[in-house]
Amino acid sequence: MEHKNINVKLKVWRQRNSNDKGSFQTYDAKNISQEMSFLEMFDVLNEELIKEGKDPIAFDHDCREGICGMCSMYIDGRPHGPWTANTTCQLHMRAFNDGDTITVEPWRAKAFPVIKDLMVDRTAFDRIIQAGGYISVNTGNAVDGNSLPIEKNKADASFAAAMCIGCGACVAACKNSSAMLFTSAKVAHLALLPQGEPERKSRVMNMVAQMDKEGFGACTNTGACEAVCPKEISISNIARLNAEYTLASLVTE
Repeated sequence: MEHKNINVKLKVWRQRNSNDKGSFQTYDAKNISQEMSFLEMFDVLNEELIKEGKDPIAFDHDCREGICGMCSMYIDGRPHGPWTANTTCQLHMRAFNDGDTITVEPWRAKAFPVIKDLMVDRTAFDRIIQAGGYISVNTGNAVDGNSLPIEKNKADASFAAAMCIGCGACVAACKNSSAMLFTSAKVAHLALLPQGEPERKSRVMNMVAQMDKEGFGACTNTGACEAVCPKEISISNIARLNAEYTLASLVTE
């Protein structure tokens, strides 16, 4: 496939801080290679803004390999842009055509306040994990990998849940700003393994309580979260979380 350089117009949300009202600003990104990633395109635009003495657009990034979950951008009405099972840093400009207008926003959720421009505070996720996302193990010498036999279907399901990178796309896509997919993935990947058994009941109770405390909305099972998840985390984990929570509630009452 032949690729070329394109010109696009960007409507970008600019907001100085969490107290600022914010607004869309329009920029022209010219002569952009379709081989560039979406973040590389922003790098080029920011270099031009700096040369002009203007404030560059703030956005989160780190690994740029689809691992860290920091590149949270709402692009043309979809978290991480038009490609499925994809993070913003893995989105390339060949997804767009010459002359396109691309609208870029931060995540919109009460629990994710805007820090600046496209950066949001996602430490609510960290606090949910801190509330119970750990296991009690002897931290001495590493045990043999096969010392604890685990059923393959449970091991596979645990690995699938553990793929969650905590980017927040599920929250951004949900009409209720629910964090159930994220929380359920973190609960499930430990609940499925024998190492997670000691805190199994307290974990789900504490993590759900923290999730509610952070101000995330309720889950109404629309499936929007699963549809935009870059790691294709299954909403079956939400059913697992509900079952874990119900069981833990019966035991603790």
